[in-house]
Amino acid sequence: MSVQVEKLEKNMAKLTVEVAAENFTAALEQAYKKDRSKIAVPGFRKGKAPRKMIQKLYGAQVFYEEAANILLQTEYFKAARECGEQIVSRPQISVEQIEEGKPFIFTAQVALKPQVTLGAYKGVEVEKTVVEVSEEEVDREIDKERENNSRTQDVDDRPVQKGDMIKLDFEGSVDGVPFEGGKAENYALTVGSGSFIPGFEDQLVGANIGEEVEVHVTFPEEYHAAELKGKAAVFKCKVNEIKVKELPEADDEFAKDVSEFDTIAEYRDDVRAKLLEKKEAEAKRQKQDKALAKAVENAQMEIPEPMVEEEAEQMLENFEQRLKSQGLTLEQYMQFTGMTVEKLSEQMRPDALKRIQNTLVLEEIVKAENIETTEEQIDEEIAKMAKAYRMEEAKLRELVGEGEKEQIRRDLTMQAAVELLGEQAVEVEAAAETEAEA
Repeated sequence: MSVQVEKLEKNMAKLTVEVAAENFTAALEQAYKKDRSKIAVPGFRKGKAPRKMIQKLYGAQVFYEEAANILLQTEYFKAARECGEQIVSRPQISVEQIEEGKPFIFTAQVALKPQVTLGAYKGVEVEKTVVEVSEEEVDREIDKERENNSRTQDVDDRPVQKGDMIKLDFEGSVDGVPFEGGKAENYALTVGSGSFIPGFEDQLVGANIGEEVEVHVTFPEEYHAAELKGKAAVFKCKVNEIKVKELPEADDEFAKDVSEFDTIAEYRDDVRAKLLEKKEAEAKRQKQDKALAKAVENAQMEIPEPMVEEEAEQMLENFEQRLKSQGLTLEQYMQFTGMTVEKLSEQMRPDALKRIQNTLVLEEIVKAENIETTEEQIDEEIAKMAKAYRMEEAKLRELVGEGEKEQIRRDLTMQAAVELLGEQAVEVEAAAETEAEA
């Protein structure tokens, strides 16, 4: 096998691969053995006719396509290794010569990993993130804890109000005809939550237990069920039960129940300190992100289009896996949102490009700064992983091979580069504030 590399524009390349004639002949024999049982030849049982007889009857090219597929599965990857280039996309294959007795020749158009020329990356100016915790934020955090410790109480002496938790019977119809999915009994609904189509929940306010109420609504034009889009509907409803949430008072007793503190003042101080710690960590991440964005902006590189397409496809696959973990298929998500795979892929392209640029620049900074990861750091990371996965550390170490260790090493060096950018960045006041002062 021989490989020639022709460099094209925008970090693309064309590999021309020549495979020896005897290899193609061997692939033809493989194709014959694989497909002969599918081919009928008069006078022979299926699978028993000689190759030459089949070729004479159906043409010399009868096994060419399968033979080409057999060769491409192995020879492209050999060529990709031998060419000495860093290929970052799937190949676009074109067969140039295919004939028994002659070399098999094909071309593969591929994207190459771009060269990166770093610009300024240390000491770049980034907008300062103001870190402060307001009393309203402390109140909201405490209110969440009050919600977590709330109790429900039955209500039977008043009609439905916004915020009530009710049990509801309903049956919907369009033009007097009930529709699929429009009926339920003892459906649990928090009035005002926005769970139902606009206007539905508002019309339940004022309804008494046992009272039948007609709710008139119009389905949105973007509703997932095509037969109901934009249609006026009537729901016959009956409220069976009303409950309200009772939240504990934010006092010393509450503080003792939910924390290690004896007074609400001490508990508030602790909540404030934790919020501040969380905001400071987020501000640090933002500073690093802004510094990396500046480093990317100052660098020079040309990203080939197929590299972006491949990254977007990978992101889509990861998104599909996350949906599956939540019990949804990609098809269901498309139905619910009105999206298409093409639209979703297009939406992901800017993030795909950003990911590629960030990775390339960080890799270059790792090289420029001679950032290395020690075995001790890798061991510490595996220990953290074992704790996060709730596994025995020794068991996890058995499962971590050299490939996984290399990925951990790479991730740690990249993170070290991110931290270096953040530490070296210079924070400045927001431009809008500066202009206002001027």
